[in-house]
Order: sequence, then structure tokens, then C-alpha cells
Amino acid sequence: MLSYPLYDHNHTLLAIYIPVALLMAYLVFRRLTRRIRKRNKALQEQFPEAWKTMLSENVKFYRELPADKKVQFEKEVYFFLAEKRIKGIDTDVDDLDRLLVASSAIIPIFAFPEWEYNHLDEVLLYPNSFNSNYETAGEDRSISGMVGNGIMNGKMILSKKDLHFGFEHPQHKRNVGIHEFVHLLDESDGSIDGIPDALMEHKYAEPWFRVMHQEMQKIRNNQSDINPYGATTEEEFLPVASEYFFQRPQLLKSKHPELYKLLNKIFHQNPMGFMNK
Repeated sequence: MLSYPLYDHNHTLLAIYIPVALLMAYLVFRRLTRRIRKRNKALQEQFPEAWKTMLSENVKFYRELPADKKVQFEKEVYFFLAEKRIKGIDTDVDDLDRLLVASSAIIPIFAFPEWEYNHLDEVLLYPNSFNSNYETAGEDRSISGMVGNGIMNGKMILSKKDLHFGFEHPQHKRNVGIHEFVHLLDESDGSIDGIPDALMEHKYAEPWFRVMHQEMQKIRNNQSDINPYGATTEEEFLPVASEYFFQRPQLLKSKHPELYKLLNKIFHQNPMGFMNK
């Protein structure tokens, strides 16, 4: 009688599945730790001296920081640039453009180290303002920046001209880069509604809602120096007020002390602590 070696089906399956499972676990681990590894690599790199000069000459927020905070700002900028793509559409993009985009992102979340803009993959720079069809020529080009949705999900569009203007003229109360990144902060709780739940302690929600509507009504009554665009909707008031807060903190505190106090609580920052004007 012929005899055959026993075929252990279970052991054979285990021999196949265990290596596959280990490989899948490794790939998942690499994916989950990708951000940590990229951050560690970026933080080990030397921040270019030329970039420090560009920041000092063009970003008032950075220029007024104490030395240790400048180092923190540089690290966050470096990591942002390592993580996010910045692409020019019909325009060239240089190091200063990239630094201004990164600064726009870091300024609002400077008190929240390692904050991640999870819903952003790419920033597109257009040469100037554009319309709802993303056209940069012709009439009705009134848009300076926007957070994309639908097929543009994960993208932000900024007018390069207006981005530079906000940093070149810090005496103005407008900065389109800060404006659009505050929209992303607002969206981090699941919706863009003008109430940044992810940043704001629950006890400040009611005071914020009350002050927001008081200020919006003053704008509509021509009794406020806040950009009128902030009165269009609740979702626009927060970024408009935030531009004012970071561009002209002393003036905002003087004219709108309660609003300044609430923005201080939201962003955990007191720009007047290191900014002179």
C-alpha cells in the first residue's frame, strides 16, 4: 500500500498569512508614523540663513518674536513646507512665496505646536485675483483666496499678489493668507461656521457668539472699522476679525476690547506681547 505525507492545510495557510499580515502591519505602521518621521527629519535640518533673512524682512510677526520663539517659528515653517505642496498656476513660485504661505499657516496656530492641517494637501498660487470659475483674466475677478471643495477638496487657492500685499503692508487689517488658514482651523471641527470649537474652550462659545453678532450688526450700521466682508456671514466674521487681530493687535484691543479678549482666548496668543504696533 502506498503512503503519502500528511498535508496540514492549516499550517500551510499560516505560513502564507503570517508574512502577509506582518507586511500589512508594517505598512500601516509606516503610514501612521510618516508624519512623525517627516517632522523629525525636518527638525534636524538647518534652517537656511537666507530664509531667516526673508522672514525678518517680510513677516512682521516673525520679526517681533523673541529669539527662542523665532526658532520655534522656523521649525514649524520648515515642517509645513516639507509636508504641503505649493504650486504656481500661470506664475512662478520662489522661496519667498513659499515662506509667506507657510507663515500664513503658522501664525494662527503658533500657540499649538505640531498642529496639522489635515484637510490640506496643496496650496495653489494664482498670479492675481480670480473669479468663481478660477479665471485670472477678464471681469468679475473679486476672489483673493478660497478653501477648495468638491473636485478642489484638499486645496487652497491664493492670489500671489494679495498674499504679498498682506505682508508688505502690516498696517492694513487684511491678510488673505491668514484669512484662508483660519477658515481651515474653523473647518477642523467638521464645519466652517465661524465657531472654532477645536480651538475654543466650551465656556467661551456663548460669549463669542454674542460678541460676533454684536460686531456684525455694528458693521452693517457703519459703526465699525472692521472689514465689511466680516458681516456677510458668520463663517466670514472669524477670519476677518483674525486678520485684524494679527495685523493690528493694539488697534483692535483699543477699539474692540471684548473681541480682542475672545480672540486671545481662541488663539492662546497675545500679539501685543511682542508686537509694537
